[in-house]
Amino acid sequence: MLETVDWSGNAAAPEFGRYGALAVRYGKALRGSPPRRRTVLTTMGWAAEAVAEWTEELRPLYEATGTALWPTERRARVGADAISRRFSEYRDAISLDRNLGPHCLRHSYATHLLEDGFDHLFVQQQLGHSWGSTTAIYTTVGADYKNQALRRALDRAFQPETD
Repeated sequence: MLETVDWSGNAAAPEFGRYGALAVRYGKALRGSPPRRRTVLTTMGWAAEAVAEWTEELRPLYEATGTALWPTERRARVGADAISRRFSEYRDAISLDRNLGPHCLRHSYATHLLEDGFDHLFVQQQLGHSWGSTTAIYTTVGADYKNQALRRALDRAFQPETD
């Protein structure tokens, strides 16, 4: 349900241009509630470049008449089933585990943000989770990250007192 007009700049990250923040208007709702809105901030330069290329160069080739971010050749919206099918084709073509689906990209995103040093609360908010424990389920950080986190904690705990 994303629209081209859902993108905006982020004054705190001008390097991403007009693709610095994405307004998610139809996030997963709690039972009996309307969809939850949130803003997802761009964190990677290559992502802003890819969205700019899609929105400004490739999407116009579809002669889309509306503002749907992902139109089809017939000017409808790309649906979740189509994304799952295409993901499966690519996954199978490069012999990845058949259990992987599009949702694994969300898990990977959360893990990479943590490994790259982003704050846990920031990652939780990016994913739209109400609870940090939910975000923890999404992440599978590597041994290097765990060892670096341990080293930082130990360095803080055993730092000599200064006057």
